[in-house]
Amino acid sequence: MSSSHKHWLNVTVHFQCFSLVLCSCVLFGISEARVQAEELARQKALNTSVHAIFVFGDSTSDPGNNNYVTTIFKGNFPPYGRDFPNQVPSGRFSNGRLANDFIASYVGIKEYVPPYLDPTLSIEELMTGVSFASAASGFDPLTPQLSNVISLPKQLEYFKEYQKRVELVIGRKRTKNLVKNALYIVSAGTNDFVVNYFTVPIRRKRYSLPDYMEFLLQQVQQFMQDLLEQGARRIGVVGLPPMGCLPIVITVNSDNAILNRGCIDFFSLVAMQYNLMLQTKLNTIQFNVSADSGVRIVYTDVYESLSDMVIQSLKYDFDEVSSGCCGTGLLETAFLCNPDSYVCSDASKYMFWDSIHPSEKAYKLLFEAAKSDIDFLIAD
Repeated sequence: MSSSHKHWLNVTVHFQCFSLVLCSCVLFGISEARVQAEELARQKALNTSVHAIFVFGDSTSDPGNNNYVTTIFKGNFPPYGRDFPNQVPSGRFSNGRLANDFIASYVGIKEYVPPYLDPTLSIEELMTGVSFASAASGFDPLTPQLSNVISLPKQLEYFKEYQKRVELVIGRKRTKNLVKNALYIVSAGTNDFVVNYFTVPIRRKRYSLPDYMEFLLQQVQQFMQDLLEQGARRIGVVGLPPMGCLPIVITVNSDNAILNRGCIDFFSLVAMQYNLMLQTKLNTIQFNVSADSGVRIVYTDVYESLSDMVIQSLKYDFDEVSSGCCGTGLLETAFLCNPDSYVCSDASKYMFWDSIHPSEKAYKLLFEAAKSDIDFLIAD
């Protein structure tokens, strides 16, 4: 890494640390006021006209669609779901709920966002929203092909199919109103880099890293335009995490995967740069829609929140932030995290459940950090 990159990273870290200390001092004295403010925000959420949630993306938002797909990337067996109600391995790649479940509950829609491909869903369940997300997917068309999972365009096709199914029951006008007033979450991109670009040489032969980012953002723009054409108006788009802090990235790229478990700065800097470009792209899309369309597009940052959990682990009562709870925590995910795997006794002490995916506690913290974005999106 160049000296300028190191300087940039150091300045960023020191600034974050200073900000955290300052915020901690202020919050200590107004904890009671904060509780009251959160209660007011909760009431605000419950009074919204948003009564459905639709989710697109990858394993960060897949509650079990891959259960119905022929792929090795599934999470519908123990120990996944260990802390989910009745210890059900629903297909979520975590020990419990995902951020989208917390969002749906906060908005007052329902406690859990189900997978669209679940054939047992009732019309009532469908009408309050579903997730079309598929673990191991991404914006690059090659990414889902590598894992035989559901691409983002195919997820949109399922959304069109969904509308036809609901329209048969409640009619076209009510369906259009449901779609228009729903909350949309889009969470993808990590696999395009971790699983695709940096692991398989196909894209690297054709694209430099900056060019690949531009290529991905073209896919993002097309997806967003298609989603808007389907009637979406309130859309939250999640940025990339600090990819260099994912346990599996540390394991593969560290000079000593056992003793040196620090984040790999290069990959996190890639995520940081992509996120800046993504924000610019989303701002452009927002600017180009008519002012009276009611469209709200919000970039939701997870980079800063997850970085904070790593840097200030004690603040969040995490004992471990560089390896997962399942198995050794260094490489295990999907079928490698299975009923025969060793599992830590308390997943709430771990930032990661497996070598890629956050624990339920980390997802809840991400949701809490995104509350202001959610409030803006659902406000009438």
